[in-house]
Amino acid sequence: MKVYGHPMSTCTRKVLTTLAEKGHEAQFELVDLMKGQQKSPAYMAKHPFGVIPLLEDDGFTMYESRAIIRYLDAKLPGPKLTPGDTASLGRMEQWISVEQSYFTPHCMAIVAELVFKAMRGGGKPDMDKVSKARDESAKALDTVDRALMAQAYLAGDTFSLADISWLPYLQYLSATPHGTLITERPHVKSWWQRISTRPSWKKVAG
Repeated sequence: MKVYGHPMSTCTRKVLTTLAEKGHEAQFELVDLMKGQQKSPAYMAKHPFGVIPLLEDDGFTMYESRAIIRYLDAKLPGPKLTPGDTASLGRMEQWISVEQSYFTPHCMAIVAELVFKAMRGGGKPDMDKVSKARDESAKALDTVDRALMAQAYLAGDTFSLADISWLPYLQYLSATPHGTLITERPHVKSWWQRISTRPSWKKVAG
């Protein structure tokens, strides 16, 4: 099994965390984003959209991190990261969708303006974009905070793929001044402490 990606990539980190939770090692192939390797003809022959990560498994190739982590959990031995009961499964899928649709685009807009723009020498951050993104991120985290009043993890009382899906974005957000979006919500704060101290995540995030 081989994973193509970059260790700082949010989507790569989801895949690597899932592997670590399952107790499985995969061969890691670095795709140097700064050199544009993800757009090379050789890589795009494997991944038509030219992004990361990419999984190869005994002749089978797939992309899209949320699909990959479902595949890994279904295939590999180790702790199950997908709930067995339908209600918890539904909650897991719901929160993965919420992350993708209502949180991540706004969270990463904050990170793009406050972190990535400076790294790339792109000038001053657009604080109007940051403000709008903060408001939308807050709405999503308010909803998470209410849900976590009654349960330890997004799908219920057991850690699941839903929690893994949120981890990398929360990590990047926590590194900005707007990490207070996490810490000012008591249930989100406690949940973040639980999931970010897991050995799998510490191994991946370093």
